[in-house]
Amino acid sequence: MTSVTPATIPIYSTRGDVEGFLVYPHLYNRQGEWIGFVQPNREVYSVLGYYIGELSPDKRILRKRSMDDEKARLKPPPAPARLRAPSTLPLPPMMRELPHSMVDVFEDMPELLHTMDAGEFQQDLD
Repeated sequence: MTSVTPATIPIYSTRGDVEGFLVYPHLYNRQGEWIGFVQPNREVYSVLGYYIGELSPDKRILRKRSMDDEKARLKPPPAPARLRAPSTLPLPPMMRELPHSMVDVFEDMPELLHTMDAGEFQQDLD
């Protein structure tokens, strides 16, 4: 028996490691900190509303290696409470190989999914 409730979905890296959790629409890191949100069309956005990538059917966050046009910034939902990460997790699904045009965000661009108090797009405090 696993301690992951149906509402807590583990998000994996291509290596098969759990890198985050989805409690729709909020996305959390392994420490239970809020790092983004997911739209109904499976688009993933940062806590600041910047487009990150897509949630794949095998529960990875994937992004095109080079993006031609920038997606509009969205207004994030209200910040949720910290998530208590489950103590046990299901085994990862079999991951298909990625085409060269796609990257795994957690493996190749983890800095895009940061907490509210970090990140390059955060406003500087004077």
